[in-house]
Amino acid sequence: MKNKILFAAAAAALMVFRCSTDEKSVTVTVENPSDFDRSEELVEVPQSQLAKVALAEGQAYVVTNDEGHLVPSQLTYDGKLVFQSGLDANASARYTVTAGDAHDYEARTYGRFVPERLDDFVWENDRVAFRAYGPALIAKDGPSTGVDAWYKRTSKLVVDEWYADEFAGVKKYHDDHGEGMDDYSVGPTLGAGFPALYVDGVMVKNKNFVDYEVFENGPLRTTFTLVYDDLDVNGNAVSEKRTVSIDAGSQMNRITVEYGLTEPTDVVAGFPMRDLADEYITGDDYIMYLEPPTRQSRNVWLGVVMPGMRETAVDTYTVPAGQKQPGDYHHILAVKEYTPGTPVTYYAGFGWEKWGFPSVDSFRTYLENVSAALANPLKVTVQ
Repeated sequence: MKNKILFAAAAAALMVFRCSTDEKSVTVTVENPSDFDRSEELVEVPQSQLAKVALAEGQAYVVTNDEGHLVPSQLTYDGKLVFQSGLDANASARYTVTAGDAHDYEARTYGRFVPERLDDFVWENDRVAFRAYGPALIAKDGPSTGVDAWYKRTSKLVVDEWYADEFAGVKKYHDDHGEGMDDYSVGPTLGAGFPALYVDGVMVKNKNFVDYEVFENGPLRTTFTLVYDDLDVNGNAVSEKRTVSIDAGSQMNRITVEYGLTEPTDVVAGFPMRDLADEYITGDDYIMYLEPPTRQSRNVWLGVVMPGMRETAVDTYTVPAGQKQPGDYHHILAVKEYTPGTPVTYYAGFGWEKWGFPSVDSFRTYLENVSAALANPLKVTVQ
Protein backbone atom coordinates (compact mmCIF):
# COMPACT_ATOMS: atom_id res chain seq x y z
CA MET A 1 0.00 0.00 0.00
CA LYS A 2 2.85 2.34 0.94
CA ASN A 3 4.45 1.89 -2.50
CA LYS A 4 1.12 2.57 -4.20
CA ILE A 5 0.73 5.79 -2.23
CA LEU A 6 4.26 6.88 -3.13
CA PHE A 7 3.63 6.03 -6.80
CA ALA A 8 0.39 8.01 -6.79
CA ALA A 9 2.10 10.95 -5.12
CA ALA A 10 4.92 10.83 -7.67
CA ALA A 11 2.41 10.68 -10.53
CA ALA A 12 0.55 13.65 -9.11
CA ALA A 13 3.79 15.60 -8.71
CA LEU A 14 4.71 14.79 -12.32
CA MET A 15 1.30 16.00 -13.49
CA VAL A 16 1.71 19.24 -11.52
CA PHE A 17 5.17 19.70 -13.07
CA ARG A 18 3.79 19.12 -16.57
CA CYS A 19 0.94 21.56 -15.98
CA SER A 20 3.40 24.08 -14.59
CA THR A 21 5.62 23.63 -17.65
CA ASP A 22 2.65 23.98 -20.00
CA GLU A 23 1.60 27.16 -18.24
CA LYS A 24 5.05 28.62 -18.82
CA SER A 25 5.15 28.09 -22.58
CA VAL A 26 3.20 29.20 -25.63
CA THR A 27 3.14 27.89 -29.18
CA VAL A 28 3.55 30.37 -32.01
CA THR A 29 2.45 29.23 -35.46
CA VAL A 30 3.72 31.32 -38.36
CA GLU A 31 2.40 31.07 -41.93
CA ASN A 32 3.84 32.70 -45.03
CA PRO A 33 0.88 33.56 -47.31
CA SER A 34 3.18 34.69 -50.13
CA ASP A 35 4.60 32.86 -53.12
CA PHE A 36 8.11 34.11 -52.31
CA ASP A 37 10.69 33.43 -49.62
CA ARG A 38 10.28 35.44 -46.40
CA SER A 39 12.78 33.51 -44.30
CA GLU A 40 14.67 36.65 -43.20
CA GLU A 41 11.57 38.59 -42.18
CA LEU A 42 11.10 39.10 -38.46
CA VAL A 43 8.07 37.56 -36.77
CA GLU A 44 6.57 39.96 -34.23
CA VAL A 45 4.70 38.65 -31.19
CA PRO A 46 3.29 41.29 -28.82
CA GLN A 47 4.51 40.70 -25.28
CA SER A 48 0.89 40.98 -24.14
CA GLN A 49 0.26 37.62 -25.84
CA LEU A 50 3.01 35.96 -23.81
CA ALA A 51 1.38 36.36 -20.39
CA LYS A 52 1.54 32.58 -19.78
CA VAL A 53 5.32 32.77 -19.90
CA ALA A 54 6.16 34.26 -16.53
CA LEU A 55 9.72 35.57 -16.44
CA ALA A 56 11.58 35.27 -13.16
CA GLU A 57 14.27 37.82 -12.34
CA GLY A 58 17.16 37.47 -14.76
CA GLN A 59 15.19 35.30 -17.21
CA ALA A 60 14.35 36.03 -20.84
CA TYR A 61 12.03 34.62 -23.49
CA VAL A 62 13.56 31.61 -25.24
CA VAL A 63 12.37 30.58 -28.70
CA THR A 64 12.85 27.06 -30.10
CA ASN A 65 11.65 25.48 -33.33
CA ASP A 66 9.92 22.12 -33.76
CA GLU A 67 13.29 20.35 -33.78
CA GLY A 68 14.11 21.89 -30.42
CA HIS A 69 16.82 24.16 -31.83
CA LEU A 70 17.32 27.58 -30.30
CA VAL A 71 16.14 30.48 -32.50
CA PRO A 72 17.77 33.88 -31.86
CA SER A 73 15.25 36.42 -30.62
CA GLN A 74 14.96 39.92 -29.19
CA LEU A 75 12.48 41.73 -26.98
CA THR A 76 12.07 45.14 -28.59
CA TYR A 77 11.77 48.47 -26.79
CA ASP A 78 8.09 48.69 -27.80
CA GLY A 79 7.14 45.34 -26.30
CA LYS A 80 7.45 42.77 -29.10
CA LEU A 81 9.28 39.47 -29.17
CA VAL A 82 10.91 39.18 -32.60
CA PHE A 83 12.68 36.33 -34.37
CA GLN A 84 13.25 35.38 -37.99
CA SER A 85 10.51 33.31 -39.60
CA GLY A 86 12.75 30.95 -41.60
CA LEU A 87 9.80 30.48 -43.99
CA ASP A 88 10.00 29.70 -47.67
CA ALA A 89 7.11 30.50 -50.02
CA ASN A 90 3.68 29.29 -48.77
CA ALA A 91 5.30 27.51 -45.83
CA SER A 92 4.41 27.42 -42.14
CA ALA A 93 6.28 26.56 -38.94
CA ARG A 94 5.69 26.26 -35.21
CA TYR A 95 7.82 27.73 -32.46
CA THR A 96 7.73 27.39 -28.69
CA VAL A 97 8.35 30.31 -26.35
CA THR A 98 9.43 29.57 -22.79
CA ALA A 99 11.19 31.33 -19.94
CA GLY A 100 14.89 30.59 -19.53
CA ASP A 101 18.39 31.97 -19.22
CA ALA A 102 19.19 34.96 -21.37
CA HIS A 103 21.37 34.08 -24.38
CA ASP A 104 24.07 36.22 -25.91
CA TYR A 105 23.08 35.96 -29.57
CA GLU A 106 25.42 37.12 -32.29
CA ALA A 107 24.62 40.73 -33.17
CA ARG A 108 23.37 41.25 -36.72
CA THR A 109 22.39 44.91 -36.36
CA TYR A 110 24.26 47.81 -34.79
CA GLY A 111 24.32 51.59 -34.60
CA ARG A 112 26.03 54.38 -32.68
CA PHE A 113 26.85 58.07 -32.54
CA VAL A 114 30.35 58.81 -33.87
CA PRO A 115 31.50 62.12 -32.37
CA GLU A 116 35.09 61.40 -33.39
CA ARG A 117 34.04 61.81 -37.07
CA LEU A 118 32.16 65.14 -37.00
CA ASP A 119 28.99 63.90 -35.27
CA ASP A 120 28.08 61.04 -37.59
CA PHE A 121 25.38 58.57 -36.64
CA VAL A 122 26.09 55.22 -38.31
CA TRP A 123 24.12 51.98 -38.44
CA GLU A 124 24.23 48.64 -40.23
CA ASN A 125 23.00 45.07 -40.45
CA ASP A 126 24.41 41.99 -42.12
CA ARG A 127 23.48 43.36 -45.57
CA VAL A 128 23.84 47.14 -45.72
CA ALA A 129 25.16 50.18 -43.81
CA PHE A 130 24.18 53.86 -43.57
CA ARG A 131 25.06 57.08 -41.81
CA ALA A 132 23.43 60.44 -41.13
CA TYR A 133 25.23 63.71 -40.52
CA GLY A 134 25.29 65.73 -37.31
CA PRO A 135 25.94 69.42 -36.70
CA ALA A 136 29.76 69.29 -36.59
CA LEU A 137 29.91 68.50 -40.33
CA ILE A 138 28.12 71.68 -41.44
CA ALA A 139 31.22 73.89 -41.16
CA LYS A 140 33.15 71.51 -43.42
CA ASP A 141 30.61 70.42 -46.05
CA GLY A 142 27.57 72.62 -45.56
CA PRO A 143 24.13 71.40 -44.43
CA SER A 144 23.03 67.88 -45.37
CA THR A 145 19.71 66.30 -44.42
CA GLY A 146 20.44 63.16 -46.44
CA VAL A 147 21.46 59.62 -45.57
CA ASP A 148 24.70 58.08 -46.79
CA ALA A 149 24.85 54.49 -48.09
CA TRP A 150 27.86 52.30 -47.35
CA TYR A 151 28.08 49.44 -49.82
CA LYS A 152 28.81 46.23 -47.95
CA ARG A 153 29.65 42.80 -49.33
CA THR A 154 30.10 40.93 -46.09
CA SER A 155 27.73 39.74 -43.38
CA LYS A 156 30.14 41.04 -40.73
CA LEU A 157 29.35 44.18 -38.76
CA VAL A 158 32.11 46.44 -40.00
CA VAL A 159 31.42 50.12 -39.39
CA ASP A 160 33.50 50.40 -36.21
CA GLU A 161 36.40 48.65 -37.92
CA TRP A 162 36.14 50.90 -40.98
CA TYR A 163 36.19 54.03 -38.84
CA ALA A 164 39.10 52.74 -36.72
CA ASP A 165 41.16 51.90 -39.82
CA GLU A 166 40.37 55.30 -41.34
CA PHE A 167 41.40 57.20 -38.21
CA ALA A 168 44.57 55.11 -37.81
CA GLY A 169 45.56 55.67 -41.44
CA VAL A 170 45.51 51.91 -42.08
CA LYS A 171 42.75 51.77 -44.70
CA LYS A 172 40.40 54.33 -46.19
CA TYR A 173 36.72 53.42 -46.10
CA HIS A 174 36.27 55.14 -49.45
CA ASP A 175 38.27 52.25 -50.97
CA ASP A 176 37.06 48.66 -51.27
CA HIS A 177 39.41 46.31 -49.41
CA GLY A 178 37.23 43.26 -49.91
CA GLU A 179 34.27 44.10 -47.63
CA GLY A 180 32.81 47.10 -49.48
CA MET A 181 33.22 50.87 -49.08
CA ASP A 182 31.62 54.27 -48.80
CA ASP A 183 31.25 55.23 -52.45
CA TYR A 184 27.95 57.14 -52.35
CA SER A 185 27.77 60.93 -52.63
CA VAL A 186 25.14 62.75 -50.54
CA GLY A 187 25.99 66.46 -50.44
CA PRO A 188 22.97 68.78 -50.07
CA THR A 189 20.48 66.07 -51.11
CA LEU A 190 18.17 63.48 -49.53
CA GLY A 191 20.80 60.82 -50.20
CA ALA A 192 19.64 57.21 -50.10
CA GLY A 193 16.01 57.87 -49.25
CA PHE A 194 15.56 60.35 -46.40
CA PRO A 195 12.41 62.54 -46.29
CA ALA A 196 11.45 66.18 -46.78
CA LEU A 197 8.28 68.23 -46.81
CA TYR A 198 6.89 69.15 -50.22
CA VAL A 199 5.07 72.48 -50.06
CA ASP A 200 3.45 73.84 -53.22
CA GLY A 201 5.68 71.60 -55.32
CA VAL A 202 8.90 72.69 -53.62
CA MET A 203 11.03 70.57 -51.28
CA VAL A 204 11.48 72.05 -47.80
CA LYS A 205 14.61 70.23 -46.61
CA ASN A 206 16.03 70.25 -43.12
CA LYS A 207 19.68 70.47 -42.12
CA ASN A 208 21.80 68.03 -40.11
CA PHE A 209 20.29 66.30 -37.08
CA VAL A 210 20.80 68.06 -33.76
CA ASP A 211 20.02 65.24 -31.31
CA TYR A 212 19.49 61.49 -31.23
CA GLU A 213 18.23 58.67 -29.00
CA VAL A 214 18.94 54.94 -29.32
CA PHE A 215 16.04 52.71 -28.23
CA GLU A 216 17.54 49.28 -28.94
CA ASN A 217 20.71 47.95 -30.48
CA GLY A 218 20.44 44.38 -31.72
CA PRO A 219 20.91 41.54 -32.00
CA LEU A 220 18.11 41.46 -34.61
CA ARG A 221 16.80 45.04 -34.67
CA THR A 222 18.35 48.45 -34.06
CA THR A 223 16.07 51.45 -33.59
CA PHE A 224 16.91 55.11 -32.99
CA THR A 225 15.47 58.59 -33.47
CA LEU A 226 17.15 61.59 -35.08
CA VAL A 227 15.84 65.00 -34.04
CA TYR A 228 16.11 68.07 -36.28
CA ASP A 229 15.74 71.82 -35.91
CA ASP A 230 12.34 73.29 -36.67
CA LEU A 231 11.55 73.99 -40.31
CA ASP A 232 10.11 77.29 -41.53
CA VAL A 233 6.95 76.40 -43.47
CA ASN A 234 5.16 79.52 -44.70
CA GLY A 235 6.26 81.41 -41.60
CA ASN A 236 5.37 78.61 -39.18
CA ALA A 237 7.90 76.65 -37.11
CA VAL A 238 7.43 72.90 -37.77
CA SER A 239 9.23 70.25 -35.72
CA GLU A 240 10.71 67.14 -37.32
CA LYS A 241 12.04 63.82 -36.06
CA ARG A 242 12.83 60.59 -37.86
CA THR A 243 12.74 57.15 -36.25
CA VAL A 244 14.77 54.53 -38.09
CA SER A 245 14.72 50.75 -37.60
CA ILE A 246 16.90 48.22 -39.37
CA ASP A 247 16.30 44.47 -39.13
CA ALA A 248 18.74 41.64 -39.66
CA GLY A 249 18.62 40.32 -43.22
CA SER A 250 16.90 43.36 -44.74
CA GLN A 251 18.12 45.76 -47.44
CA MET A 252 15.78 48.45 -46.17
CA ASN A 253 15.44 50.95 -43.35
CA ARG A 254 12.01 51.39 -41.82
CA ILE A 255 11.66 55.17 -41.51
CA THR A 256 8.90 56.92 -39.58
CA VAL A 257 8.87 60.70 -39.93
CA GLU A 258 6.86 62.99 -37.65
CA TYR A 259 6.19 66.68 -38.30
CA GLY A 260 4.50 69.22 -36.04
CA LEU A 261 2.05 70.22 -38.75
CA THR A 262 -1.42 71.64 -38.32
CA GLU A 263 -2.53 71.28 -41.95
CA PRO A 264 -2.29 68.33 -44.38
CA THR A 265 0.99 68.69 -46.28
CA ASP A 266 2.79 66.51 -48.77
CA VAL A 267 5.88 64.60 -47.64
CA VAL A 268 8.40 63.07 -50.04
CA ALA A 269 11.28 60.62 -49.95
CA GLY A 270 13.68 59.76 -52.73
CA PHE A 271 17.14 60.05 -54.23
CA PRO A 272 19.28 62.52 -56.13
CA MET A 273 19.39 61.89 -59.87
CA ARG A 274 22.90 62.60 -61.06
CA ASP A 275 21.49 63.72 -64.42
CA LEU A 276 17.93 64.61 -65.41
CA ALA A 277 18.24 62.17 -68.30
CA ASP A 278 18.83 59.23 -65.93
CA GLU A 279 16.22 56.51 -66.00
CA TYR A 280 14.19 55.39 -63.03
CA ILE A 281 11.49 52.80 -62.39
CA THR A 282 8.22 53.31 -60.54
CA GLY A 283 5.54 50.93 -59.28
CA ASP A 284 2.28 51.45 -57.43
CA ASP A 285 4.08 52.30 -54.21
CA TYR A 286 7.79 52.26 -54.97
CA ILE A 287 10.51 54.09 -56.88
CA MET A 288 13.86 52.71 -57.97
CA TYR A 289 16.95 54.41 -59.34
CA LEU A 290 20.26 53.10 -60.74
CA GLU A 291 23.21 55.00 -59.31
CA PRO A 292 25.69 55.80 -62.14
CA PRO A 293 28.93 53.78 -62.09
CA THR A 294 32.08 55.11 -60.47
CA ARG A 295 35.67 53.98 -60.51
CA GLN A 296 34.92 51.46 -57.75
CA SER A 297 31.25 50.54 -57.99
CA ARG A 298 28.55 49.86 -60.49
CA ASN A 299 25.02 48.46 -60.48
CA VAL A 300 23.87 49.92 -57.18
CA TRP A 301 20.07 50.17 -57.11
CA LEU A 302 18.34 52.52 -54.69
CA GLY A 303 14.73 51.92 -53.66
CA VAL A 304 11.91 53.53 -51.67
CA VAL A 305 8.71 51.65 -50.83
CA MET A 306 6.01 54.03 -49.59
CA PRO A 307 2.61 52.45 -48.86
CA GLY A 308 -0.10 54.88 -49.92
CA MET A 309 2.17 56.75 -52.34
CA ARG A 310 0.02 59.13 -54.36
CA GLU A 311 2.41 59.92 -57.19
CA THR A 312 6.02 60.45 -58.18
CA ALA A 313 7.69 63.77 -58.91
CA VAL A 314 10.98 65.04 -60.30
CA ASP A 315 12.37 68.01 -58.41
CA THR A 316 15.21 70.39 -59.25
CA TYR A 317 16.79 73.06 -57.05
CA THR A 318 19.99 75.08 -57.09
CA VAL A 319 22.59 75.66 -54.40
CA PRO A 320 23.92 79.14 -55.28
CA ALA A 321 27.54 79.96 -55.96
CA GLY A 322 29.31 81.06 -52.83
CA GLN A 323 27.73 78.31 -50.74
CA LYS A 324 29.31 74.92 -50.13
CA GLN A 325 28.78 72.35 -52.93
CA PRO A 326 26.98 74.73 -55.33
CA GLY A 327 25.13 73.50 -58.40
CA ASP A 328 21.86 72.06 -59.67
CA TYR A 329 20.40 69.03 -57.87
CA HIS A 330 17.65 66.77 -59.19
CA HIS A 331 15.57 64.19 -57.30
CA ILE A 332 13.13 61.44 -58.11
CA LEU A 333 10.55 61.47 -55.31
CA ALA A 334 7.70 59.39 -53.92
CA VAL A 335 4.90 61.72 -52.76
CA LYS A 336 2.33 61.12 -50.01
CA GLU A 337 0.06 63.41 -48.05
CA TYR A 338 0.95 63.86 -44.39
CA THR A 339 -2.02 64.12 -42.04
CA PRO A 340 -1.31 66.07 -38.83
CA GLY A 341 -0.86 63.71 -35.89
CA THR A 342 -0.31 60.68 -38.14
CA PRO A 343 3.38 59.88 -38.83
CA VAL A 344 4.35 58.57 -42.25
CA THR A 345 6.21 55.25 -42.36
CA TYR A 346 8.06 54.04 -45.43
CA TYR A 347 11.09 51.92 -46.37
CA ALA A 348 14.33 52.93 -48.08
CA GLY A 349 17.51 51.09 -48.96
CA PHE A 350 19.62 49.68 -51.76
CA GLY A 351 21.00 46.57 -53.41
CA TRP A 352 24.40 46.00 -55.01
CA GLU A 353 25.47 43.55 -57.70
CA LYS A 354 28.38 42.40 -55.51
CA TRP A 355 26.10 41.43 -52.63
CA GLY A 356 23.09 39.54 -53.89
CA PHE A 357 21.56 41.63 -56.68
CA PRO A 358 23.15 40.79 -60.03
CA SER A 359 20.55 42.58 -62.20
CA VAL A 360 17.99 45.35 -62.25
CA ASP A 361 15.23 42.74 -62.28
CA SER A 362 16.54 41.11 -59.10
CA PHE A 363 16.28 44.33 -57.10
CA ARG A 364 12.98 45.32 -58.68
CA THR A 365 11.58 41.94 -57.62
CA TYR A 366 12.92 42.56 -54.12
CA LEU A 367 11.07 45.90 -53.89
CA GLU A 368 7.88 44.34 -55.23
CA ASN A 369 8.17 41.59 -52.61
CA VAL A 370 8.68 44.16 -49.84
CA SER A 371 5.53 45.91 -51.01
CA ALA A 372 3.58 42.64 -51.21
CA ALA A 373 4.78 41.56 -47.76
CA LEU A 374 3.57 44.82 -46.22
CA ALA A 375 0.15 44.27 -47.79
CA ASN A 376 0.05 40.60 -46.69
CA PRO A 377 1.78 40.21 -43.31
CA LEU A 378 2.97 36.89 -41.97
CA LYS A 379 0.09 35.12 -40.20
CA VAL A 380 1.00 34.68 -36.56
CA THR A 381 -1.13 32.63 -34.16
CA VAL A 382 -0.28 32.38 -30.46
CA GLN A 383 -1.69 29.52 -28.34
